[in-house]
Amino acid sequence: MLGHCRITTTRSTSLWRRQASTSAGAGKYKVLVVGGGSGGLTVANQIYNRFKVAGNALNDGDVAIVDAAEYHYYQPGWTLVGSGLKPKTDFRKPLASLVPKHISLISDNVRTFIPRKSTVTTTSGRDIHYDILVVAAGLQINWNAIKGLPEALADPKSGVSSIYSYSTCDKTWDDIEGLRSGKAIFTQPTGIIKCAGAPQKIMWMAWDRFRRTDRGDKIDIEFYTGMPTMFSVKKYSDVLNGLREQRKIGGYFQHNLIAVDSNNHKATFQKADGTTVNVDYTTLHATPPMGPMGFIRQSPLASEGGWVSVDAGTLQHTNPEFANVFALGDASSLPTSKTAAAITAQAPILTENVYSLLETGRVSNARYDGYTSCPLLTGYGELLLTEFKYGLEPKESFSSFIDQAKSRHAFYWLKKELFPYAYWKYMVHGKWFGAQGLLRPSFA
Repeated sequence: MLGHCRITTTRSTSLWRRQASTSAGAGKYKVLVVGGGSGGLTVANQIYNRFKVAGNALNDGDVAIVDAAEYHYYQPGWTLVGSGLKPKTDFRKPLASLVPKHISLISDNVRTFIPRKSTVTTTSGRDIHYDILVVAAGLQINWNAIKGLPEALADPKSGVSSIYSYSTCDKTWDDIEGLRSGKAIFTQPTGIIKCAGAPQKIMWMAWDRFRRTDRGDKIDIEFYTGMPTMFSVKKYSDVLNGLREQRKIGGYFQHNLIAVDSNNHKATFQKADGTTVNVDYTTLHATPPMGPMGFIRQSPLASEGGWVSVDAGTLQHTNPEFANVFALGDASSLPTSKTAAAITAQAPILTENVYSLLETGRVSNARYDGYTSCPLLTGYGELLLTEFKYGLEPKESFSSFIDQAKSRHAFYWLKKELFPYAYWKYMVHGKWFGAQGLLRPSFA
């Protein structure tokens, strides 16, 4: 089985430990993590901590993160910014400030993977060698895939915004607050995107804001989505579609935004049959299409779809020749929604399997079941907590005593206060384990 492939090395653990103290200085790392985002910071720290808990503490610098980014962002917070609930500065910190001294930070980006040599080459031309590679590089947002969108986002008077970037998430709030009457359109593309519920989260918040400020009867809201339903999990989709109908929000399914004419306030959508339709708008919230990073898509690690091809349970690469390669989060081929909540469930599994592979030559029995969550804001003071696993089956934390198919005030405070706090205080330091909170899961 691919999940039990032996690591392709013959040297013993004790031999590695004798070499570890000098390996980092020679451009060789025990564990090299590509990407300093949510997945990268979380798993780098969890791997280091796992060895320490086991009494086999790694040397300083044995674990490294390679990422040239200046800042690290808590991206789920951008919906709160677009809703006027938080300043965007709450959700950005210098990446270097989040990397502890015992983990090396290589301020560079990966250009090429050479997995048969356990090496990556960076954009500066540096070769970095590893025993274990973890790819957590995120995904690519294709702003230019929608004609006219980048120009519209750069124009403060265009009425076009998006919560999918730090630079534009506050523009969303400005547009919502500035709209007195007319038509507000919210879009979602077909295919894989970060947090598939976010495009309608901001729509629900705008609807509620308009209602609370006596503008509800002056503004028409329409939702244009490339998907056939409101949500991929039927239980929640039915609830959300009912909410849409109740709130008199127009729903246009299998409509993909392909162009924006901000001068004339027109949006062009392509339908499932290939025909197009032009729609007038007063304000437009755009969710751009997304896909795998180019340097991953063009590498030997890529699946047919361009993601890092990993086993859905172990998170280990599906090619036995690359058994020392793992991936998690947005960069991976894992068939589940790409959310921060998914990372909290994936990281302990990956960590345990990396630890076991290094100590025994085999991955452990830890398996990821596809758990993810989308805390879906449906208005100020209310949130629908969707939780599900592989097969789009609900896997709910509170279903034994409450109905999670209803929006609740208590869940709203999880999204607004607890999750951001837990993220900065614990998750990026490898101390948050999703549904289990601060308790690291154990595996027999």
